[in-house]
Amino acid sequence: MGNSFHLQDLLLLVCCLIAGGLLAWLLYGKTKSLSPKLRLFLACVRGLGLALILWLLCAPLVKRISYILEKPVIVLAQDNSLSVGHIEPPGFVKKKYEQDLKQLADQLGDAYDVRVYNFSDHIATGFDFSNKGKLTNATALIDKLNDEFLNRNVGAVILATDGIFNRGGNPVYAVNKLKAPVYTIALGDTIPKRDVLVANVNYNNMVYLGNDFTVDVQLQAFESKGEPLTLSVFEGAGKVHEQKIIIDANTYVKNIQIKLKAGKLGFRSYRVVLSPLKNEVSTQNNAQNFVVEVIDDRQKVLIAAAGPHPDLAVLKQAIETNKHFEVKTILNKDLDVVNINDYGLVILYQLPDQQFKAAPLISKLQASKRPVWYILGAQTDFAAFNRLQQQVRFNSSNDRLQEITPIINADFTTFELNETFKKNIQSYDPLQIPYGQLNVNGVALTMLNQKQANLPLWFFMSSGELKSCYIIGEGLWRWKLTEARNNLPEMLNQLVMQSVQYLTVKDDKRKFKVYPSKMSLDENESVVLNASLYNDNYEPVNTPDVVVKIRNEGGKIFNFTFSRSEKAYLLDAGLLPPGTYAYFAETSMGGRKYTAEGVFFVNPLFAEYQQTTANHQLLYTISAQTGGKMYTPENLKDLFSELKSKETIKTLSFEDLKYEELINFKWLFVLILALLSTEWFVRKRNGLR
Repeated sequence: MGNSFHLQDLLLLVCCLIAGGLLAWLLYGKTKSLSPKLRLFLACVRGLGLALILWLLCAPLVKRISYILEKPVIVLAQDNSLSVGHIEPPGFVKKKYEQDLKQLADQLGDAYDVRVYNFSDHIATGFDFSNKGKLTNATALIDKLNDEFLNRNVGAVILATDGIFNRGGNPVYAVNKLKAPVYTIALGDTIPKRDVLVANVNYNNMVYLGNDFTVDVQLQAFESKGEPLTLSVFEGAGKVHEQKIIIDANTYVKNIQIKLKAGKLGFRSYRVVLSPLKNEVSTQNNAQNFVVEVIDDRQKVLIAAAGPHPDLAVLKQAIETNKHFEVKTILNKDLDVVNINDYGLVILYQLPDQQFKAAPLISKLQASKRPVWYILGAQTDFAAFNRLQQQVRFNSSNDRLQEITPIINADFTTFELNETFKKNIQSYDPLQIPYGQLNVNGVALTMLNQKQANLPLWFFMSSGELKSCYIIGEGLWRWKLTEARNNLPEMLNQLVMQSVQYLTVKDDKRKFKVYPSKMSLDENESVVLNASLYNDNYEPVNTPDVVVKIRNEGGKIFNFTFSRSEKAYLLDAGLLPPGTYAYFAETSMGGRKYTAEGVFFVNPLFAEYQQTTANHQLLYTISAQTGGKMYTPENLKDLFSELKSKETIKTLSFEDLKYEELINFKWLFVLILALLSTEWFVRKRNGLR
């Protein structure tokens, strides 16, 4: 470490010394009672002390230079996943390997800064050879090392693994971020073992009650040619499918489609199982679980009209883009016998009509309390329409039509409108609207306005929990032609579908709700439950305690109490073993008891058993790509020699430059005090004041 001054600071010091000398000479220049030598001594002491005080008052900056030595960092990362501990090659002695790896770390620690990590589905510091990790994510390790050692003197990274990575992507594409050679230690066995496994299961996670659904199962088999297999599918404890398979190759891959029937509502848990083979290396990968949600039949939408119209086909086509909805169009006298209770939404297209009043349908609709979408046009009987509902009144004395251009209402927030639609809405052909006076009684959620009259064109209203929609005009088919003519996305379909979803969704008015953050979790994920409680004004509260019982398949019950968040509740139940769990939560407020219940699933992780053959080619690629080498567990001494001889792995010296004010140097105060004290003592001894 050293200090230095700028030239101007040195000039300032000289000036301070001259000034201090002059002041001292004014005091001692005519003091005849002292000998010349003593007078000179006291003048020098006084002058130097005054000069230092003047210099401090000017507060010059001092450049301080220090040198920091940084040892090269050697990162040693050990794979702690199941696959490493599960498959060991012939001649491999795990205990000896562990001792050799620790010895390597100790030897390197004499000259380098050695950092040890173990990784699998999570990353930890230090050695851990338990090999209990359910996954292997080398990319996450690389990202962590890159964050921790960015701009550090990293000499090398030693990666001990089998090359089987099943989370986070291929590390080959991320390893260059380390900017250091990666030396790999090749673990595991590259010789294929006798094994059969369920490699993958593809399925729709939502199916309809009573419908068949397809499950695509991919099977793989190694070194098992000629062996018979039994593929079974279980729903709970009951077997719902079984078939026989003959393995016809040493490396066997086959996709099998299985049809299952959704027989019960709710979340249903299934398990695909392969019968084990004799001397199979692992039976842990012979099964996979999956969960589907079985929902009730599609919501049914009724489009009712007096007669055919191009708009009817547009509406039907748009709604049927969503597989959760089933649309039926009924015309004329067939409306008299329709059962309104079969439908979750009724679209009245220009009904009541001037010729066909549809009185039976209207009477049923008024009694059913169903959401209704009204579309008015030239054939609408406005007097009957005004009697049918009280929220919108339209007074028209003739059937003449006017063309109205739609514009977006910027204040509409009921649902999100597509930006493309917003930009192009005024290029759409106008709708045809009857001449008349429109009055809206109540709060209207207006999506589109009439450009010419600044009145609602397409809007929503509600009465209690019952929602309704109104389009004042006809000609939606023109918008379809506009989209085709101008090569625009099919925004009308999306607009109609969003309107239908808003009308049919049922508000959840329960005062107490409990729900898991995820219905289906992996066994390495924490089980998190959320809860919310509302008072009579439907304001969130979290004053009362909320308790929950979680029961596993064996009937064992785990009791928990929720923690409070801002205005809700949260429970982190931690990790739970694989299985199906039911929960029952309860609380009390205002003398009333509230309960909520549900289920969730914890799925076992088999990823580490899906591949049992080590991938040493990948390790070789990583090492070659970064300038390192691949070693076997028996050659760790060679790895040590390689690192010690590597000239690029060396200690670096960094210059640390700082500027400090002179006033921060305490020794100057000590020097000034010593000088002035010496002067005072000598003066007193010689009888001077």
